[in-house]
Amino acid sequence: MAGFFKAAEIVEAAVNIEQQGQAFYTRAAEAAKNPDAKDFFLYFAKEESRHEEIFLKFKERLGKAELPAWSNNEEYSQYLAALIDSHSIFSPDLQKRLADAQDENEAIRLAMGFEKDTILFFMEMRELVPESEKKFVMQCIDEERSHLRKLAGMLT
Repeated sequence: MAGFFKAAEIVEAAVNIEQQGQAFYTRAAEAAKNPDAKDFFLYFAKEESRHEEIFLKFKERLGKAELPAWSNNEEYSQYLAALIDSHSIFSPDLQKRLADAQDENEAIRLAMGFEKDTILFFMEMRELVPESEKKFVMQCIDEERSHLRKLAGMLT
């Protein structure tokens, strides 16, 4: 039985992910010894801030989203909660791992995990928002994919 899930709750999770990502990249920039890495992480912090603004505008426009036909409200709510809870940005030890990172490569690998988890979350989010909003979520997915490629290119 298809139910309805409040799209605003999903968007709020996306906003939270972007806020946490901005904080992560800012801390990574502060810890970076290499000036290029520092600039790189600051660029990503700004990108996360820009995405946050996109999702805040979504939140103003959205109401309810229809669940996928294969799911019911409780089942999908549990799935989304697990997806959010397992997102690397919410890992209790992520900040410690960043602080303990031996070099920029380790910080970059942590960031790559964050970007991959964000792509997965946004792909699910795209399925729940109205058709008119899908292009905006897809734009963020494409940008997150670009971030992942850029991060991979920074590995030495």
